[in-house]
Amino acid sequence: MAYRDNTKVIKIGNKVIGGGNPIMIQSMTNTRTEDVDATVAQILKLEEAGCDIVRSTCPTLEAAKAIGEIKKRIHIPLVADIHFDYKMAIAAIENGADKIRINPGNIGGKDKIEEVVRAARERQIPIRVGVNSGSLEKDLVEKYHGVTPQGLVESALDKTHIIEDCGYDNMVISIKSSNVMLAVKAHELLVEKTQYPLHVGITEAGTVYSGSVKSSVGLGIILNEGIGDTIRVSLSGDPVEEIKAAKLILRALNLRGGGIDVVSCPTCGRTKIDLIGLANKVEELASHYPLNIKVAVMGCAVNGPGEAKEADIGVAGGVGEGLLIKKGKVIRKMPEDQLLSALKEELDHWGE
Repeated sequence: MAYRDNTKVIKIGNKVIGGGNPIMIQSMTNTRTEDVDATVAQILKLEEAGCDIVRSTCPTLEAAKAIGEIKKRIHIPLVADIHFDYKMAIAAIENGADKIRINPGNIGGKDKIEEVVRAARERQIPIRVGVNSGSLEKDLVEKYHGVTPQGLVESALDKTHIIEDCGYDNMVISIKSSNVMLAVKAHELLVEKTQYPLHVGITEAGTVYSGSVKSSVGLGIILNEGIGDTIRVSLSGDPVEEIKAAKLILRALNLRGGGIDVVSCPTCGRTKIDLIGLANKVEELASHYPLNIKVAVMGCAVNGPGEAKEADIGVAGGVGEGLLIKKGKVIRKMPEDQLLSALKEELDHWGE
């Protein structure tokens, strides 16, 4: 049985995580939260892409107050990201945040933490306790002679104990690092010591390309070990790209169905059609269909027909032309420039 099957069940707005519930995909807006229109517009795009939970920073009182207005116009839980000022956490909770993300070590003394917990308890709002390797406490760095998995775990548990000492256990934990294997080891150690649900991600992973690769490796290992209740693929780019990558990671691990799985060949000298261009167009086309099927885009007659037959539907290229193959049978032969439209027609009427 996976660790995630036994984690504490936590309600975040209209979503439920932990206890074996489906793994949720998160992202974070990069707009100014005070700009309600821009933030709502970005969240709606994230929703369309498949985001389950979204987080927005609340560095000012204006941003915290904007939470209420934003929530009126979106359909997924909204998490308020808080640093340094406990008043922002309370304001965000009062304005309807579905969860808050704090580091109890940097928002003030025990009395201030107790005020935040009191506000969260009154509304049964979960608290995400976040620890990052880049801001690990100096005493733990010295104790473990550097930034280590053991130090990250101790830091995370210390902070959860602070909240627990206030009589509250409605929590989610996250421990993040840009070092993939450090993050993996830290999660392996943490699950031996707590039953709180875990939000998993590789922080500061990088650009869309490099960040997706690092996150795929890190999240792939962690998730495959049965760890993780929510995930985020942190990328320097459009947040929608985070959702695309996260969905592919979960699908590759058979942790989430839905959405078309597009496979395509790497091309070689035998390819006589614009396979790369066609594959990119097919992937874009496929993103608009909630079908749980496999589509193959193959470049030649050597592997093409066989590979395409393993998919629900696919195309195999020839010399300026191609075959449309459905459920293992060739159903049409056509010029190259008609392959995409023919595939679209099939997807439009799939299952009829």
